[in-house]
Amino acid sequence: MRVVDGDTIVVSPNERVRLIGVDTPETVHPAKAVQCFGREAKEFTRRMIGGQTVRLVLDEFNEARRHRDKYGRILAYVYLKDGIFLNADLVRRGYAHAYTRFRFRYVVEFRALEREARRRELGLWSSCRF
Repeated sequence: MRVVDGDTIVVSPNERVRLIGVDTPETVHPAKAVQCFGREAKEFTRRMIGGQTVRLVLDEFNEARRHRDKYGRILAYVYLKDGIFLNADLVRRGYAHAYTRFRFRYVVEFRALEREARRRELGLWSSCRF
C-alpha cells in the first residue's frame, strides 16, 4: 500500500482509494503547486497507515456512481487495524477540510470536527491562510 496524497491511497493490487468526506491540501495535482500543509497531511496519512492492512467501508450515497469518483478511484472510509477511522482523524487533527460537496453519511460529524480543529488552530488551521 502507498500514499498518493493525504486523502488518496493505493491498495493492492493497484487500486486507488479516495477517502470520503475529506480534502487535504494538494501535493501531486498536475495543475497546482504543493499547497500549505499538503506535505504534512500526506506524511500523516503515511504514518497512520504504516504498511498495515486497512478496512474499506463504502457509503450508500455513492451507490449510484458505483462507489467511484470521476477519476475512477474507489470512494471509501478507511479504518485502521486498531479501529481508528482515518477519514475522521484527518479532519479532527487539522490535516483536512470536511469535503461536503457531495453527500455522505458523516457530514454532520465531519463539519463539527472541522469547526473544533479550526477553533483549536490545529494543523493547517494554525499556519495556512484561507
